[in-house]
Amino acid sequence: MPKLDESYPEPKGELQLRVVAQPSDVNANGDISGGWLVSQMDNAASIVASRIAKGRTATMAMGDMSFMRPIRVGSVVCCYTHIAHVGKSSVRINIEVWSRMPEDTERNKVTEAEFVYVAIDQNRRIRSIEL
Repeated sequence: MPKLDESYPEPKGELQLRVVAQPSDVNANGDISGGWLVSQMDNAASIVASRIAKGRTATMAMGDMSFMRPIRVGSVVCCYTHIAHVGKSSVRINIEVWSRMPEDTERNKVTEAEFVYVAIDQNRRIRSIEL
């Protein structure tokens, strides 16, 4: 497989989720739905949040997001995560989404956002994170 050109920017963070966009994930315009993409980002970030919190977490907030380019059916979509901050009961996680078609070597940044999670107990009440 050809090596990526070193001049292209690299994703920040750790690869947390890799999925292939399917025909069932499109919107009315034939592009991959933004809602589907946000769901993938939430899945990726929740993996990290649960690991940091050592248990159950809930999504509390999502920062502003702009979509830089559409995602085509068949694209390999990768979510990279970077822990921005761990508080007493919350975790802020930055997420970048990059995509490429399987036959391409160049990947493109699609969007980024910050997600905030809180640790919750069995009763769905906020709890402290034990570091």
